[in-house]
Amino acid sequence: MLDSTLRAQATHEHAQPSSSAQGGWQWTVEGSAFFGYNYQYRKFTDFSAWESQNWLMAGGVRRIRSGTFSASTMLSLEPWTLKNIGSPQAFQTGETFKRAPLIDYQHPHDLIMGLGATYGVPWQRVTWHFSGAVVGTPAFGPVVFMHRRSAADNPQAPLAHHHLDSMHITPGVITAAGTAGPWTLDASLFRGREPDENRTDLDLGPLDSYSVRLGWARGAWSAQASGAALTMPEAITPYDAKRLSASLSYDEPDRRLAWTAAFGQNREIHGNLEAYLLEGRMQLRPRDAVYGRVESVAKDILDAGFHPRGVFHRHRQSQVGALTIGYVRDLWTPSDARFGVGGDVTGYLVPDNLRDAYGSPVSIHVFLRYRPGNGRAAVTHVH
Repeated sequence: MLDSTLRAQATHEHAQPSSSAQGGWQWTVEGSAFFGYNYQYRKFTDFSAWESQNWLMAGGVRRIRSGTFSASTMLSLEPWTLKNIGSPQAFQTGETFKRAPLIDYQHPHDLIMGLGATYGVPWQRVTWHFSGAVVGTPAFGPVVFMHRRSAADNPQAPLAHHHLDSMHITPGVITAAGTAGPWTLDASLFRGREPDENRTDLDLGPLDSYSVRLGWARGAWSAQASGAALTMPEAITPYDAKRLSASLSYDEPDRRLAWTAAFGQNREIHGNLEAYLLEGRMQLRPRDAVYGRVESVAKDILDAGFHPRGVFHRHRQSQVGALTIGYVRDLWTPSDARFGVGGDVTGYLVPDNLRDAYGSPVSIHVFLRYRPGNGRAAVTHVH
């Protein structure tokens, strides 16, 4: 399942239906799609694209004896709606294209972003959850950016994506979790390698990595702290790595205000890379919302490249700052959908060691956005 334990604990509703259906299936469907123009201005090189970030999630739940069984899948058309190299984004890094490190691009997500099942059962004052996924999310980090309400209207992945939540498309995950009151402790075994460049296959392999997360939720507040040990996560760096994360989120029940503050650290053989993120969304009026994101992220752009085993050197780090401010307005809101138009602009704090190459870059997005219903999952019952 796609981080179902943490999302249920934090009262998020993304394709995780309640267990109230008795004697039959309760189905939910949710999705989001952006279509727009992405323009990235930087020294020497301007690059732009007409593109679409999108996903669709469907899930079902039913009672089985004293427990609850749920299954879900998540799909994306980004292998066809983004360029093969990905979405232009100044300073973004992570994964590869044609066996070279991706720089200034956010990779497309896989066609199959999630496929798994969970069984939950109460026992001895604890609710236990056991899940397995062909593609899923290990017990690590905050809710992935595309499902965080604080980032729901922002089409662009955070620069801190590969510090915080890039493991949300992991091929092969087994998770066990226990929830008691506001606390949840979960642990996962999973395949540590990032997905390959073929966005339509399943990159299955041995479950060679593990993670542990402690989460807390009460009312509109939720928090987590987590750690992971990864076996050779990057194809261009054949070394193991460790990853740490902590976050605090606030999400009002009436959906007017949501924000997330997060910290992530990648402990790699070439050095420790840290990221700090603060993002939020505010509903100003029924049809109007504003959003923003502030980041400070350590990147190793200057020394990216293939490193054979046994060849070691420290990577030079570049601490990049980014500030995004955006606005979206719903133009048409039938009962089963919301169609809106929006845009954002991002400015950057460029470190000295990248200033000659990047100058003073600016990113601009203008887009149409679709979301089913009022942002909540559509629910149907089948008996």
